[in-house]
Amino acid sequence: MSTLFVVATPIGNMEDITLRALRVLGEVPLIAAEDTRTARKLLSHHGISAPRLLSYNDRNRRQRTPQILSALEAGHVALISEAGTPAISDPGVHLVEAATEAGHDVVPLPGASAVVTALAAAGLPVRSFRYVGFLPRQPGARRRLLSELAASPDTLVAFEAPHRLRKALADIHATFGDRRLIVCRELTKRYEEIYRGTAEEALDHFDKPRGEFTLVLEGADETQPNQQEAIDVDAALLELRDQGVRARDAVRTVSERSGLPHRQVYDRWLALSE
Repeated sequence: MSTLFVVATPIGNMEDITLRALRVLGEVPLIAAEDTRTARKLLSHHGISAPRLLSYNDRNRRQRTPQILSALEAGHVALISEAGTPAISDPGVHLVEAATEAGHDVVPLPGASAVVTALAAAGLPVRSFRYVGFLPRQPGARRRLLSELAASPDTLVAFEAPHRLRKALADIHATFGDRRLIVCRELTKRYEEIYRGTAEEALDHFDKPRGEFTLVLEGADETQPNQQEAIDVDAALLELRDQGVRARDAVRTVSERSGLPHRQVYDRWLALSE
């Protein structure tokens, strides 16, 4: 059986790639790339004569997977994403799974990752962290997810698109209050920016967001009182709603019981009502 090499590529700066990755990309007869245009630029920058490139993305993965498995019967294949490490919030995970099930070796080549890079720059405790990928596009789903994470002591890492950043920051402020937030924009690129503050402050700073964003949010303080009560806020709101209690009264009651801000509890009520 041949080997599927899972190769990490730069997230911005073309120099952020390992010597081993360059060697493998120059040796394999086939590279499965999420974006072949980006792949060609990378190979050209490093003086590698492009081998056969085959696009592999969410739109064509069902068609491409059997083709790549067939290619693996004849020789090694490298898998690269548009940027960073394949199979992390990336369609490459499906190819890794299929290659494993077919009995091929899967060899990861470590390298650039926006998640780890952002965590390294954040300066927050990282005894444990939770990566959630891109925050949900729909406001209700986004608020529900943030509410579920509000009581977790884990440092939170998420991606967000520029056109949704301000709405996401508003929801983060409503749910997490003044917790420390690090907003990493265009990591490793020319206009890299690492902003430190709160979600409310970030809203003022990022008036017209541009670029790619990675958010790192401080986890809950495990020593805070009422932490356990905060975990049950959604259940308490649902119970009061089922009893026919009006929104205003339910929110006030749960806010007093949990110690959470009135606005945060109200936002949870809205999310549960959608």
